[in-house]
Order: sequence, then C-alpha cells, then structure tokens
Amino acid sequence: MPTPPRSLVDREIHAIGQAFAAIGDAIVRLASAAGSSAGAGKTPAGHGPRPGKKLRLSPARKAALKLQGQYMGYLRNLRPAQKAQVKKLREAKGTKAAIQLAKRLGGV
Repeated sequence: MPTPPRSLVDREIHAIGQAFAAIGDAIVRLASAAGSSAGAGKTPAGHGPRPGKKLRLSPARKAALKLQGQYMGYLRNLRPAQKAQVKKLREAKGTKAAIQLAKRLGGV
C-alpha cells in the first residue's frame, strides 16, 4: 500500500535536514583538507599577520592611512563625473585638497 503524500511542511523540514547534513559533511571535509595542507596554527601567505604579532605603524603612516580612509569615504558618495574631478585634483594638489573638494561636492 503506497504511503500518503507528505504535507508541504513535512517536505520542507526534510529538505532543511538534508541541507544541514550536507553542510556538516562539507565542513568536515574542509577541516580535514585544511589540517593536512596547512600547518596547525600557521597563517597562509597573503592572509594578514599571524595572531599575536602586533602591527607597528609609524605616526606618519597612521596619518596617511587616516587620510586615505577619509578620502575613500567621501569619494564613495559621489557620482562618477565628480569622482573623476576629485581624482584629478588629488593628482595635482594632494589628498587634503581632494578631501575638501569631495566634501563640498557631496554636500557634507
């Protein structure tokens, strides 16, 4: 005798269970592959500093990074033509002047 068809809810719950099982299997495979290819506790090349190693920046570098962040933040809110104008000014007069123009163009 055939089994009665499952309700929609039962089918969806079953599908979710299968998806979780597949995800669990994939995580196990990734963990074993990562454990065998990379040494334990090592960071792969190009993935940032190792844990515990403090990045030391000079005051000049910190200031340059702060300016770069401000520049990128203001540039994000501009239209393409305005971005081109700000980039051109940055080449000619520097980042501080470009930030001031970007603020003005962005209405800040």
